[in-house]
Amino acid sequence: MTGHDGRLDKTLELLRSQGLRMTPQRRAIVAEIMRINGHINPATVARSVQQQMPGVNPSTVYRTLGTLERLGIVSHSHLEGGAEYHRAGEGNHVHLTCSRCGTEDDLSMDESRALARVIGRHHGFRPDLTHFAISGLCRSCQADI
Repeated sequence: MTGHDGRLDKTLELLRSQGLRMTPQRRAIVAEIMRINGHINPATVARSVQQQMPGVNPSTVYRTLGTLERLGIVSHSHLEGGAEYHRAGEGNHVHLTCSRCGTEDDLSMDESRALARVIGRHHGFRPDLTHFAISGLCRSCQADI
């Protein structure tokens, strides 16, 4: 077992070990979350799962993501459009979001660490840069002004 199937099986087993029932809805939600590479948008997960199982409530998706976050499987970031999740270890970057056109980019880990050092030096504060986005204008939107 490797890749998606291995992650899915390990995650389902972890959830079972926590005493959670593996309903068909929860299993479909977890399978969709484990299938996604990169950013995990709760509304997108809900729409995808609802195509397979029309009765799935979006609140079930949010509760499942919350459970997965408590177990260290995913983490979230606060973006302009709301919360977005990543599998643990994949979300260690700072989002850059254009307030005008919505284009998104990321700072590399090295750039994120450099930003954290600047904040620490000037303010004596250790930021957790994995939980938010920096809003601004992308190069293209700046050129249009």
